[in-house]
Amino acid sequence: MINDTYTLNSKTLPLNSSFDVIVVGGGPAGCTAAAAAAREGARTLLVEATGSLGGMGTSGLVPAWCPFSDKEKMVYRGLAARVFDTLKAQMPHVQKEAMDWVPIDPEKLKVVFDGLVAGAGANILFQTMLAGVERDEEGNITALLLLNKAGLQAFRAAVYVDCTGDGDVAAWAGAEYAKGDEETGELQPATHCFILGNVDDYAYLNGPLLHAENPHSPIHEAVASGSYPGIPDTHICNNMIAPRAVGFNAGHLWGVDNTDPFSVSEALVQGRRMAAAYRNMLAAVQPAAFGNSVVMSTGTLIGTRESRRITGDYILTAEDYMARRSFDDEICRNSYFIDVHGTQKEQQSGEGSGLSITLYGPGESHGIPYRCLTPRGLRNVLVAGRCISSDRRVLGSVRVMPVCLAMGEAAGLAAALAVKHNGGDVHAVDVGRLRKRLREEGGYLPPTDAEKTEGGMQ
Repeated sequence: MINDTYTLNSKTLPLNSSFDVIVVGGGPAGCTAAAAAAREGARTLLVEATGSLGGMGTSGLVPAWCPFSDKEKMVYRGLAARVFDTLKAQMPHVQKEAMDWVPIDPEKLKVVFDGLVAGAGANILFQTMLAGVERDEEGNITALLLLNKAGLQAFRAAVYVDCTGDGDVAAWAGAEYAKGDEETGELQPATHCFILGNVDDYAYLNGPLLHAENPHSPIHEAVASGSYPGIPDTHICNNMIAPRAVGFNAGHLWGVDNTDPFSVSEALVQGRRMAAAYRNMLAAVQPAAFGNSVVMSTGTLIGTRESRRITGDYILTAEDYMARRSFDDEICRNSYFIDVHGTQKEQQSGEGSGLSITLYGPGESHGIPYRCLTPRGLRNVLVAGRCISSDRRVLGSVRVMPVCLAMGEAAGLAAALAVKHNGGDVHAVDVGRLRKRLREEGGYLPPTDAEKTEGGMQ
């Protein structure tokens, strides 16, 4: 608990002003943002707090991609498809045509992201934390304070892209934001993903489906028995990520606030205990597959589903989702279902979250407008990833990795355009030019009604 204040002594910091665009956060959105900005010729720096790129797919050990298709075709294209296809080609046990719930080998994915960002010409700064944000009265960020082994330093660019997941850059610069349930402030639960090694592949693949959607999954009896108190509920997504290795996105950790380091620290301790509990339970109920298994790895990042939502020039809503709405300024499409994980009572009783939305049919999707990436009141800042401008319900759809990859590419490209044509003003970017460049790079952007009327797009 903070109960006092401390005034810093005046100190002059070294200033690095050699970059046009600085991207903070090296998860999926940050990687494609940095690659896209550098591809456009902007001198780009990607700042990452850990020692690897990829965020939840690597350091977080999420074991599978959410669907890349709308059940008919791939909708997350451009750099998103490049990342997805490059990794899939290195995983021989995955079918070449697979697009949905494709497993992730986290070590291979780290190298894929390294190649994407460095290959585009962006600079990467690992093991570096955002320590502060300086801004002027006109809503311009004038410098970021970064902390690493070189000490506290200031970095200045023309445009900044916030891909921290929690909206740290924008929030610390004074942007408006929402967080959690509108009435209670409650956040969706987190999950600490893990990998079990030395699993018998044949027994795993030919045994009962562990996922809770299978009414015959042993997870239901295990939880109901009360014999495994370390396992909180029946949530147990799992995928074979490599020979004899199964990744798990299992269980929930309630009350975790990713903007509170004490909360996250407690969750990491609890999550590691939960991983051991799952291993022991699986060894008991499915010994042929898991009897000799070991906890190979636990995530160095907590799987956070919800924190700050930065308020932008447009707030995407669940009503937009239900209407399959298109926008003249949309920068990608999204077809993932609204996936809001409920309170402890709801999850443990099987009641769900109360926010379930009907799944889309084949070929259906909605647009995400560029205005969701432009924070109100800030001139030279973009956001991409989990912290874009949205309501709480639709956040459950737009927070996942495929759409974050697509949003990141758009944000990086827009940042470079703002540098080149708009004096750093991200609100003044020519959206027509942005959409044209996204299409040229393979992005999936069906023609808007205005474009159809003009007859310029087929």
